Amino acid sequence: MSFLRRRKAPQNPDSQIGKDDDNNINNNETEKPNRKQTGGETNNNNNNNNINNRHIKKWSCIDSCCWLIGFICSSWWFLLFLYNAMPASFPQYVTEAITGPLPDPPGVKLSKEGLKVKHPVVFVPGIVTGGLELWEGHQCADGLFRKRLWGGTFGELYKRPLCWVEHMSLDNETGLDPPGIRVRPVSGLVAADYFAPGYFVWAVLIANLAHIGYEEKTMYMAAYDWRISFQNTEVRDQSLSRIKSNIELLVATNGGNKVVVIPHSMGVLYFLHFMKWVEAPAPMGGGGGSDWCAKHIKAVMNIGGPFLGVPKAVAGLFSIEAKDIAVARAFAPGVLDKDVFGLQTLQHMMRMTRTWDSTMSMIPKGGDTIWGGLDWSPEGGFSCSAKKSKNNDTHATLQDGKGSMDITNGVNYGRIISFGKEVAEVHSSKIERVDFRGAVKGNNFANNCDVWIEYHEMGVSGVKAVADYKVYTAGSILDLLHFVAPKLMARGGAHFSYGIADDLDDQKYKHYKYWSNPLETKLPDAPEMEIYSMYGVGIPTERAYVYKLTPTAECYIPFQIDSSAEGGKEDSCLKGGVFSVNGDETVPVLSAGFMCAKGWRGKTRFNPSGIQTYVREYDHAPPSNLLEGRGTQSGAHVDIMGNFALIEDVLRAAAGATGEELGGDRVYSDIFKWSETINLQL
Repeated sequence: MSFLRRRKAPQNPDSQIGKDDDNNINNNETEKPNRKQTGGETNNNNNNNNINNRHIKKWSCIDSCCWLIGFICSSWWFLLFLYNAMPASFPQYVTEAITGPLPDPPGVKLSKEGLKVKHPVVFVPGIVTGGLELWEGHQCADGLFRKRLWGGTFGELYKRPLCWVEHMSLDNETGLDPPGIRVRPVSGLVAADYFAPGYFVWAVLIANLAHIGYEEKTMYMAAYDWRISFQNTEVRDQSLSRIKSNIELLVATNGGNKVVVIPHSMGVLYFLHFMKWVEAPAPMGGGGGSDWCAKHIKAVMNIGGPFLGVPKAVAGLFSIEAKDIAVARAFAPGVLDKDVFGLQTLQHMMRMTRTWDSTMSMIPKGGDTIWGGLDWSPEGGFSCSAKKSKNNDTHATLQDGKGSMDITNGVNYGRIISFGKEVAEVHSSKIERVDFRGAVKGNNFANNCDVWIEYHEMGVSGVKAVADYKVYTAGSILDLLHFVAPKLMARGGAHFSYGIADDLDDQKYKHYKYWSNPLETKLPDAPEMEIYSMYGVGIPTERAYVYKLTPTAECYIPFQIDSSAEGGKEDSCLKGGVFSVNGDETVPVLSAGFMCAKGWRGKTRFNPSGIQTYVREYDHAPPSNLLEGRGTQSGAHVDIMGNFALIEDVLRAAAGATGEELGGDRVYSDIFKWSETINLQL
């Protein structure tokens, strides 16, 4: 029975082979030795086959990765071959087959109308869009001489991120170069034609200008190091002097025709600073005299100008965040804050950007008078259910002569930072606040942290004091930043100002710190010059934020946007902890349009010579399909540089047209209504 149980146990094909062998042995005993030998050879062969089969079936992760990489590379090279082999007109043919005939670019259209080059053009790039290259660095940057650290492919960011952060940072005390490091702006039109391969900034506008006869001798890119303060660009690089000399050269070599200046984004503030610098006597200024702008500038066509600052700059300085970062944190909580792959991403970014003095030029200017208080704001009646706002008169009534409004249905945009959704929404009388200004900060934890930021000196008590104040308006934002970032604001206070001048003839306003604030300086004495505000509308744009405390940890950034704060309605202006208003995705309409709509309109104390001002808004329309790229009707802050309507306006002005010939104001928003609610002495 034991033998039978042993023979019955196998349940695989090998057991049948065993039975057959036994039967053969019983039937022919004389062939036993040969049979055994043959059987042994068979078993050995079977064993070898099984071993080989096991080797064949084994598939490692490395094999999969190699095949995947090979497949991707082969596909990439094949597609690249097809791209280079196809006729240049093929992409356009496919696009037209799907969408129909494409309209002529503005340059081609206007060339057919007979427009020709007339006024030389000067481009003034904004923050982050201009390329920066290395001229001197530390050992970790070997091989990067004159390679782009900013712009281009950003290859070094991925290869050696900590070295990149080190070289892109400025000295925390001086706001200038750290010892042994020199990073300088790229020169020429290539400095800001493309921010990265395939991502245009000025390239489309330059190409369209070329269609009506422009070339490098009639165009100039006023490149500068956008990280440092405006006056320090002259101290370190003589950038302002170079702009002055090049404009004078363009006018002299083009028949005396004045230049058309086209600043974008922060470049708007930079050129505002330049116009005061060039008039001011040396050594603080350029010594050009009070009539220099009148002799050399035909028009200043400001694109996406943050004349009065942007709330987005406050969030960036306060917690190195904006809407996009808050969304990323919501999807992957803690990843950006923690030490991942040896990098504390947000801490490194905060340490680096807080050495860039230029960021402080975009802190909101004008305080509560411009941006609103605890219970009112100029845009209080804005509806987020549609691209255009509702009539302000149906939502707010003027209570007194100081711009105070009773909001019966709207958002308290004046509360730029609120700790908690309920704090952002209730009436100010129901908010209990504890003043943070005299609070004593806690212990210094800086020695325990790998990446030092100023928050490490605040301690738990300092962090709590900030949160206990509950809500911050434009008037208290400056005190908040002085409390949480004293070194940053100490440097910034020497170069920028954010108030409203009582008396513009006061001698103190001759200091350069006031020159980039349109509320504390006068426009040049140039009555024939024109100033345009050109910006996109119809895109939700960051205006105020709901914040929360992060979990207690001495080496983390203690505040972050509360991405869980939602308005509760589909058309709510509060989404992901961010209150939105009409704008171009970066600059609210109020900041971009107020000065040309009211502050400079006609002869005012800010515009004593009565320079003509125009508001030109571009209603945003996203691309209808992927083949349109970033679109030809976009109003987004950078994509607007490819907007056909804007490009046509620029080309016509460069060819000699006046603002009236362009059609005067073109407005889609309620900028004029909002401006009237602001009680500013003109």
